[in-house]
Amino acid sequence: MSPIIKRRSRGFGLIELMIALALSLIVVLGVAQIFIAAKNTYVSQNTAAGMQEDARFVLSKMIQEIRMVGMFGCLGTITDASSGGDFNPSQITPVSWDNSNLKLTLVTADIDSNGGTPTWTVLSDCRNSATAYTGVRAPASGQLAFPIRRLVYSFANNQLLMGTGSGTPTQAVLINNVSAFGVTFGVAASASDTAAAGYSANPADPALIRSVRLTLTLTDPSNRVRSQTFNVVAALRNRLL
Repeated sequence: MSPIIKRRSRGFGLIELMIALALSLIVVLGVAQIFIAAKNTYVSQNTAAGMQEDARFVLSKMIQEIRMVGMFGCLGTITDASSGGDFNPSQITPVSWDNSNLKLTLVTADIDSNGGTPTWTVLSDCRNSATAYTGVRAPASGQLAFPIRRLVYSFANNQLLMGTGSGTPTQAVLINNVSAFGVTFGVAASASDTAAAGYSANPADPALIRSVRLTLTLTDPSNRVRSQTFNVVAALRNRLL
C-alpha cells in the first residue's frame, strides 16, 4: 500500500509581499520618471519651436519691408502734394530708429497693394513728372500708381507692435514675450559706396544707410526654455544699385 504523503499548502510570507511591493513601486516610479521626462522634453521642444516660428514670422516681414525702403517709383524727383506736406520729410529719411522710445520707422513701397490703404500714393508717367498724394489716388491715363506706406514698429511692455500711417499711428501687437529689440544700421563711408563700412545706432547722415541689422530676443514666461536671440541683416536694395 502506497504511503500517503501529506503536503502542507503554503502562501506568501510578509517579507516576500514587502519585497514584491517594493520592486513594483520601483518599476512604477521608473516608468513615471520616463513619462515625465518625455513630456518635459516635448513641451520644451514645442515651446522653442513656437518661439522660432514667431521670430521667423516677424523678422521675415520686416526684412521684406526694409528691402523696399526708399522705393518711391520710377523717378527720383517727386513733387509733394500730400495734404499735410509730410511726404517729403519721409522721403528724405525713409528709415530711422528712435533709440530713446525704441521705435523703428520705415517708409516703403507696398508691393501689389497688399498692405491695405497706403499712407501716400505716387503718380508718375515715368518720364517727366511724379507727384505724391495722401492716401489712395487713382492714376490718370499714361500714369502709374505707386502705393507707399509708413510703418512704425515699437517695443514696449514685452511686446513688439506695429502701426501704419503718418504721425503717431495706432499700433497693434505683432508678437508677445519680447525681452529685447534693437536696431543698428550699416553705414557707408561715402555716398558713392554701396557697401557698409560699419554699424551705428544713430547715423548722422540717413543717406549713407545701406543695411539694417535687427536683434530680437524672445523669452518663455513659464521658463521652460532659455531665452532665444535672433539676428538678421537686410539690405536697402535701392541703395545698392
